[in-house]
Amino acid sequence: MTVLERPAPPAPREHRRTPFRLQALLAVTVWTAWLVLGGGEALDAIRRHASVAVTMIFGSLVGGGTSEGGGAIAFPMFTKVLGIPPTDARVFTFLIQSVGMIGAAIVILVLRVPVERRVIALGTPAGVAGVLFSTTVLAPGVPSSGIRLGFTVLIVALGIALVVGQARGTVAHHRAIPVRGRREDAVIVVAGLAGGLLSGMVGVGENTVMFLVLVLLFRVSEKVSTPTTVVIMSVVSVAASFSHVVLLRDVPPVVWEYWLAAVPIVVVGAPLGAVICRRLSAATIRWILVVLIAAELVSTVVLVPIPPVAAVLAVTGLALATAVCLLFTRVRRYGAGTSTEPQGEAA
Repeated sequence: MTVLERPAPPAPREHRRTPFRLQALLAVTVWTAWLVLGGGEALDAIRRHASVAVTMIFGSLVGGGTSEGGGAIAFPMFTKVLGIPPTDARVFTFLIQSVGMIGAAIVILVLRVPVERRVIALGTPAGVAGVLFSTTVLAPGVPSSGIRLGFTVLIVALGIALVVGQARGTVAHHRAIPVRGRREDAVIVVAGLAGGLLSGMVGVGENTVMFLVLVLLFRVSEKVSTPTTVVIMSVVSVAASFSHVVLLRDVPPVVWEYWLAAVPIVVVGAPLGAVICRRLSAATIRWILVVLIAAELVSTVVLVPIPPVAAVLAVTGLALATAVCLLFTRVRRYGAGTSTEPQGEAA
């Protein structure tokens, strides 16, 4: 049944102030801890790694407001422009998302931004299990070139999915998964596990995989899918950080310096990204993602030397991802043309 949404009425002035008060409280809390614990070293880190801090202005906005995560900006900038090793960039991605995306998740939950709570409940534990196994067992055997190329393949697969889904008219329909059952729960758990495994190897993946499943298979609006994946990825990032800091103890000192330089930026940028995303239309979110993904693909082709074998593997991976996306769009169990997309700040 088609549900026609009226534009949401203007929010009361007090309600409009709430996100900014919450952001200010988060920022002051984290800044205080950052200064007390880091002291002069924290301030010196910003001076010595100003390029990292500037990168995370944009990275945090993307991390809090889209399904790509802050690594979508940080990882390519670090590895292609700043010359930072992919292994260091991957670990930094986890550490900084543990601050920024947790801040964004708090804003999302406190402001009651529409999310798929059952997806969070089922997908998060699976993602945590996947990322812990991946960081400790799988990731150490992945070469640096594989990390960099794998990141691009995963992100481009998301772009292909968005374009394919739009062309087939199978994106941005429902407020929630329209059919509930063991089959749907199993798909969510498998997606969470697969996303966690990918995240452990390339720094992102949990949010991307779950976004694909929600949008293309279950036809859930980007307005709901995006904050849902932000909440899940925030917890998965904390688990991955725990793995590197406590279990593996392999965080290089320079990565801690990068982290200190970025913390005061992301604690503002990521929650702000979540608030901005709340006010954007699903179509706008979709095209922001496509533009960012296109930039990632072009920069990889232009700046990264790709051996023939790696190129073949990358193309094969993209072909498989595209095939899966097409398969999702053919599933009619969850509807294929009735839009019940939340408008503005409604829902």
